[in-house]
Amino acid sequence: MGLWSYFRRRPAAEQTGATPVMAPSEPEPLAPEQLAELQDAWAELASAAQGSGVTGLHACSRNGRPWQEDPAAVRSLAAILRSAKAENATG
Repeated sequence: MGLWSYFRRRPAAEQTGATPVMAPSEPEPLAPEQLAELQDAWAELASAAQGSGVTGLHACSRNGRPWQEDPAAVRSLAAILRSAKAENATG
């Protein structure tokens, strides 16, 4: 078997069944206590951003859920901003 035979197109009859693409489902609404925790996390991020002088923020999700809706992710970003401010202040 040569290299070219490895890269050739297979006829449709030889191809295995394709996996169907799933449409994203609508996210479930947050419970009141989850919403309160998320608002607290955003307040922490806002105060950390004010103190650090950040003018913009871009992050991506890894678990399929937007980072903006995950209190742990929002708090992690706030901690990163606070540590960056501390590093800049010390030298």
